[in-house]
Amino acid sequence: MAQSTETDWVSRFADEVIAEAERRAPGKPVVVASGLSPSGPIHLGNLREVMTPHLVADEIRRRGRECVHILSWDDYDRYRKVPAGIDPSWSEHIGKPLTSVPAPPGSPYANWAEHFKAPMAEALREMGIEFHPISQTEMYTSGAYREQILHAMRHRREIDAVLDRYRTKDKPGAKKPKQQQKPVDEAELAAAEGSGAAAEDDGSAGEAGYYPYKPYCSVCERDVTTVTSYDDETTELAYTCACGHGETVRLSEHNRGKLVWKVDWPMRWAYEGVVFEPSGVDHSSPGSSYVVGGQIVREVFGAEQPIGPMYAFVGISGMAKMSSSKGGVPTPADALEIMEAPLLRWLYARRRPNQSFKIAFDQEIQRTYDEWDALERKITESTAQPADAAAYRRATRTATGELPSTPRPLPYRTLASVVDITTGHDEQTLRILGELDPDNPVKSLEETRPRLDKAERWITTQVPADQRTRVRDEPDTERLAALGDTERESLRLLLDGLDDHWSLDGLTTLVYGVPKIQAGLSPEAKPTPELKVAQRSFFALLYTLLVGRDTGPRLPTLLLAVGADRVRKLLAA
Repeated sequence: MAQSTETDWVSRFADEVIAEAERRAPGKPVVVASGLSPSGPIHLGNLREVMTPHLVADEIRRRGRECVHILSWDDYDRYRKVPAGIDPSWSEHIGKPLTSVPAPPGSPYANWAEHFKAPMAEALREMGIEFHPISQTEMYTSGAYREQILHAMRHRREIDAVLDRYRTKDKPGAKKPKQQQKPVDEAELAAAEGSGAAAEDDGSAGEAGYYPYKPYCSVCERDVTTVTSYDDETTELAYTCACGHGETVRLSEHNRGKLVWKVDWPMRWAYEGVVFEPSGVDHSSPGSSYVVGGQIVREVFGAEQPIGPMYAFVGISGMAKMSSSKGGVPTPADALEIMEAPLLRWLYARRRPNQSFKIAFDQEIQRTYDEWDALERKITESTAQPADAAAYRRATRTATGELPSTPRPLPYRTLASVVDITTGHDEQTLRILGELDPDNPVKSLEETRPRLDKAERWITTQVPADQRTRVRDEPDTERLAALGDTERESLRLLLDGLDDHWSLDGLTTLVYGVPKIQAGLSPEAKPTPELKVAQRSFFALLYTLLVGRDTGPRLPTLLLAVGADRVRKLLAA
């Protein structure tokens, strides 16, 4: 088997996983796992639950080893609450499996779970993430877990004993576990839920004893049920429901219920033979489903807990309300509307799982793209640090091939400025992009896609209307009449140099050079503090005369976008 030449965190985890897989099941495919609950929009915090094992699985495949990445859709979880923006009448479905709840109004999907699974599955495909989906509804209702359920019921006292070690909240003097990491915004707080139904009860013992199985009522379909008795020999289980229904079923034939989460998760580890699965920081506290599950999988199911890191929060930097998320935390689909798939992969690949980071939906996205483009240049020049180069390779390709990329990746901030000014008019956009570099002009907008489309989507969905660029239709005659001699001369120098400097680089030299020339310096002179003040004043003047405020897109890009004739019209004193 080929060894990796990478030296990043992914490669180190892959080494551990391969060694562990060989110890547990020599010669068999390596199994890594993720779990997602489609109870609502699956956000960018949840994406770390998938990206971490994906990157490790992909590294294992690069080495020529067979690896299966299971993605369990926890679509048999109970519907817990009606989210904002949904008709309050949906409260009648609380307690039903997510696959038994109608989809939100207007949705083309069959049920609530499918409505939220579909955009996530599509986003994962766009990101090149290969996975084996498993619907927990299908697994439970088909009877696939029947033997595991019967086994758990036979060993319910052992399970109860494990759980009882951590039932401290009602015990006198019990201390609350320390919070491992403080969420700092709404997206991070939501990400803390981790995979599966982390908040679900553990089947705590009642008067009739402890039962780790929760039936869904055959009449109202909800899980507001109480098991009143169970016979290990006949597998007859009696339950009553809050709706008033009660019945006795044979668990050896009954397929309308599930194990409680703290038993369900370790059962699946054993059933699937999972070697690697990360978990959210909420699972690091005593009594969490990950900690308890590690004991239940060994003591009850006779298997081993997966290895895997606790992953940290993923925050969001400034997101305007988007209709697709109803103003909630953004999803991978939202992110892929404004950034290319390799960039989104890179944000997860370059940070170790225990490092938190933020994904920018505000102006910071331009800086993120600048970093990405700078890294690409270092890759081309073979000057990138090994770990940075590894993250880049993992972002741009998988074991099965390269991800699609923009043929001519112009700076994101330049594209955003251009489409901001042209409001997406293709002919004008092509004219401006064609003038950025006259020696190598852009001849077709297809050369700049999909990055151009992502930048346009960012401008139209994330930049508030009052921050959009609106070029003046007519000169600001009042401001022009009030120009001082120095200001008037600066505009003359700029207009005189337009024709000789009509390219992005040329206009950059010109706008920074005008204050230098006025100070008696050469255009190549290094800026002094005094010169920087003069440049800022000159730039503010140009912005005021062109767009009616003292800031805006980068001036060279703005000038190109406005066009030489219109610039002369607006600046002629």
